[in-house]
Amino acid sequence: MTGTLVLAGTPIGDISDAPPRLAEELAGADVVAAEDTRRLRRLTQALGVTPKGRVVSYFEGNESARTPELVEELAGGARVLLVTDAGMPSVSDPGYRLVAAAVERDVKVTAVPGPSAVLTALALSGLPVDRFCFEGFLPRKAGERLGRLREVAGERRTLVYFEAPHRLDDTLAAMAEVFGAERRAAVCRELTKTYEEVRRGPLAELAAWAAQGVRGEITVVVEGAPERGPGEVDAAELVRRVRVREEAGERRKEAIAAVAVEAGLPKRQVFDAVVASKNAGGDPGSGERR
Repeated sequence: MTGTLVLAGTPIGDISDAPPRLAEELAGADVVAAEDTRRLRRLTQALGVTPKGRVVSYFEGNESARTPELVEELAGGARVLLVTDAGMPSVSDPGYRLVAAAVERDVKVTAVPGPSAVLTALALSGLPVDRFCFEGFLPRKAGERLGRLREVAGERRTLVYFEAPHRLDDTLAAMAEVFGAERRAAVCRELTKTYEEVRRGPLAELAAWAAQGVRGEITVVVEGAPERGPGEVDAAELVRRVRVREEAGERRKEAIAAVAVEAGLPKRQVFDAVVASKNAGGDPGSGERR
């Protein structure tokens, strides 16, 4: 008989948010795979639990190598508990490879639900929550970051991102450039911790605030694109979208075609807006790119 893989959510801040089953699983698992064994030790001490099973590290650096070992433990009947530093395993954290490998071997996979930074930030944001997309961390390089943001520029669902505090200002500035300076957003910092803060406002305003320096764990929630009919996308917005794509390396012809599809407009209408902007001295790019 095969064992069971248990994905356990851990507190994102306040230790008292730990679900009661977490302590039971920590105490009874045959193997506890932890993203950081030192943080696991602090967690077990706070919960008053002593794991009876073997404790191993399972993090980004050894995830590929350790997965087969853990799958063999599972195949042999072991109960393996996977915990990460905060929140649910495999959601922007180690775990996906192990789950996929366990499923491939017909091993039972279950979960101990726990706190989620994604859902907590979404609920606190004040933005629509009926439909949303979780985008995880954006690329660190500016060009790649702009490219990823461009992919969802027309997304109408609320967007949720994780971000490092030292990159927050650049990310918010890039969002303001791609999504529009007035797009509403919320920066959720240190959720459930002593210095929890939720800062709401237009993207440009939040970018200026973040430029002063921000600390802590960050989750960013961004309003989805407004629902507009084909005739409601003004020329300035079309030109801005073309400019963003050009600055990320697209040729003007391709940028115009992509913006036309995104806005549901004929290519000629977008082309005319770009030409008009150029003639008015607001050319979105330097030189012709056709």
